[in-house]
Amino acid sequence: MTPERPRVLVREPIAQAGVEFLRERFDVDVDGDSDLAERIGSYDAIVIRSATRLTSELIERASRLRVIGRAGVGVDNVDVEAATRRGIVVANAPESTVVSAAEHAIGLLLALCRNIPQAHSELKQGRWERSRYAGIELADKTLGVLGFGRIGQQVARRGDGLGMRVVAYDPFVAPERFRELGVERAETAEAVLSRADFLTLHLPLTDETRGSIGAGA
Repeated sequence: MTPERPRVLVREPIAQAGVEFLRERFDVDVDGDSDLAERIGSYDAIVIRSATRLTSELIERASRLRVIGRAGVGVDNVDVEAATRRGIVVANAPESTVVSAAEHAIGLLLALCRNIPQAHSELKQGRWERSRYAGIELADKTLGVLGFGRIGQQVARRGDGLGMRVVAYDPFVAPERFRELGVERAETAEAVLSRADFLTLHLPLTDETRGSIGAGA
């Protein structure tokens, strides 16, 4: 008798190649619409992205669940402590979006300093006032980076490539790493805020980082 294959629920869209890879070894359902509380107890593993929130209440219903696969970096939407108590492995893909996130941050920076969204909106309405959208150059400006992990370091590299001075703060990254990348290491977040012409945040959402930046910054 053929043993029953583990069941996997793909709750949010992932690449079709990923779904096919899972189907080589598991019974896979792709379903993002049904009531998760009613279904989660029938699966050995679940694949999510950022929209699905796996609370302790949902995890308690997951009597068979052994693995939570986060197709992405952050696990802020998973109650990791509740999963750990039940012996459920929470796995993510920490390198999967590093370059994309860094490039996106730089793209937003360029859009900001060059007024690209505003100019685009005006052009769509048939208006063009060139003097309003001259913008400013990034060269020789100071880029402040709060959070100098994988993404923050990639943003710093790109900022340096644009001729910016980069100052960063992260108490969990060794000073040697700052020196390797030619980035000034600030002793406090406030020191970054006081010097930055532009600021980019690459922090995990925790009780300590929530509300890090407010109107007073």
